[in-house]
Amino acid sequence: MDKIQSMQVFVRVAELSNFTRAAESLGLPKGSVSRLVQQLETRMSARLLHRSTRRVQLTQDGQVFYQRCKELLANMEELESMFQSNPASVSGRLRVDMSVGMATHLVLPRLAEFLNRYPALEIELSSTDHRVDVVREGFDCVIRSGTLKDSGLIARPLGALSMVNCASPGYLQRYGTPEHPEQLAHHAMVHYQQTLGSHSDVFEYLDGKQLKTIRSGGAVTVNSTETYVAACLAGLGIIQVPLMGVRDALANGHLVSVLPQYCAPPMPVTLVYPHRLNLSRRVKVFMDWLTEISQTFIA
Repeated sequence: MDKIQSMQVFVRVAELSNFTRAAESLGLPKGSVSRLVQQLETRMSARLLHRSTRRVQLTQDGQVFYQRCKELLANMEELESMFQSNPASVSGRLRVDMSVGMATHLVLPRLAEFLNRYPALEIELSSTDHRVDVVREGFDCVIRSGTLKDSGLIARPLGALSMVNCASPGYLQRYGTPEHPEQLAHHAMVHYQQTLGSHSDVFEYLDGKQLKTIRSGGAVTVNSTETYVAACLAGLGIIQVPLMGVRDALANGHLVSVLPQYCAPPMPVTLVYPHRLNLSRRVKVFMDWLTEISQTFIA
């Protein structure tokens, strides 16, 4: 097996954190994959992986070697496809991550057309509301909403999601409909936090062009967008959410818009990817497609 193939095997083991799954995905015997990684470590005179009975993890040297392998393999793919304009020539596997809401309402409804356009591509789509380590977990790109922290990654803005305040008809029947944010002191909010334990009871809204906040009550805090909307549907309180995620519920009357003139600022949406000298063609076409379809929901 040549050096390029060896690096491809090592990258797959690093991304899946498991020799068995890596071997299955590559169609190779597990023993061959394990032996190949050992040979790489001998050749590099460095331990690249920490091994345990359940999973493997990159060592510090392994993380550096992994990134260089990814860059080299992407450059090789770019070189091979440089003069190929046929969509069928775009091949390989993409690993992407996004929130459940983005996957459900934006990407999955249109993904079939993308795969029809590029039939040789495979997609590994991770959907979670928790922030992932793009580099360490081997993602080609991720979609993130909200304000980004400085992470050393490349950010490509896609736009911003319009926000809406809403509640269930049953909640409004029991507690009335607020007409001004000041009245929220007598209402319940469902709170959203990616990490439970860091409670926030602030209602944020635009008054004209001025951003204002006001404290609000509420006994329920959740850490997923699906549960957030489900709690609102169950009558547990008012939520502030991207319109994209509740458009159907508002249209069929399962949710009702409240305080429409006091919505939160639009939520920025960003495509984030690791810094590389040359992105592979499959990543480029996927990112361009995301930019194209995002205009459906993102202003």
